[in-house]
Amino acid sequence: MFVLATTTLTKESREYLIRQYPAVEFQFLEDVDQAGARLSEADILLTFGSDLTVAHIKRAKKLKWIMLLSAGMDEMPLQAIKENGIKLTNVRAIHQIPMAEYAISMLLNAYRQNDTLWRNQYAREWDSSLEIKEISNRTMTIVGAGAIGEELARLAKAFRMKTIGVSRSGKPSDNFDQMYQTNEILKGLKEADFVVSILPSTEETLYIYKQEHFKEMKDSAVFLNMGRGDVVQSETLIMALDQNQISHAILDVFEQEPLPKTHPLWQHPKVTMTPHISGVSLHYIPRALELFEKNLKTYLKDGSLVVNLIDLKRGY
Repeated sequence: MFVLATTTLTKESREYLIRQYPAVEFQFLEDVDQAGARLSEADILLTFGSDLTVAHIKRAKKLKWIMLLSAGMDEMPLQAIKENGIKLTNVRAIHQIPMAEYAISMLLNAYRQNDTLWRNQYAREWDSSLEIKEISNRTMTIVGAGAIGEELARLAKAFRMKTIGVSRSGKPSDNFDQMYQTNEILKGLKEADFVVSILPSTEETLYIYKQEHFKEMKDSAVFLNMGRGDVVQSETLIMALDQNQISHAILDVFEQEPLPKTHPLWQHPKVTMTPHISGVSLHYIPRALELFEKNLKTYLKDGSLVVNLIDLKRGY
């Protein structure tokens, strides 16, 4: 069994894998283009996937399983992977702690006017007249109520929030007071103080948020997107902000990344932006390798993959 890793891993992680699985051959590279002829020999590919192309898949004649070290697959050549009978797993759920913490911290930041306080500090301006609000006892609607949404709802409960979830199934869940199916999304927006979008990028979610959705929200609502940027067109969001359909937008993801320097979102007074870092954590790679190991053990035993096997038709 030959595992080709085309991403940077620490020396400790590399040595650990070699030590734990002596029957497996590992090769560790910086990216897939360094693989050369070895790509055609790989049984398993460990990758972040952003540099993987259809041409690479065609060259990987023996490839049976791709372990994707990210959750999103919008940059992956899924059709080629499907046509070549390759199994795909990802690290869905390892983002739940950092992303849930990101959402809470950014909402606190907005309500407590931290950006203004920091600007005042740098300007040496003493102004205690700011309007400081509390996030406690509010209503949060989480669109994309999977593992990350579940963790966020759990944290929201610590702030005594009412939690509303929107998911494909609409199945009841412990940390949600109310659940709706995706086709009922409008019902979940009406009473929300915070609308948090954690939707993946799929054909079904492409530009799912339209003007009618923002019109349905409170004019005091905060919209936070940390799923994928192509669930809403920038023009639609900017219009909602300019027309006071919502009060603020917190964005970690965008239609185009990096966001062009000339884009109007950069300097919009009602927008707080971060560069796609909601899931970043020092614990990321160790958690990702834990999931890889769980699947590697069963794969070596009987060829099965038990964690996060992707439905290539749906794209998640």
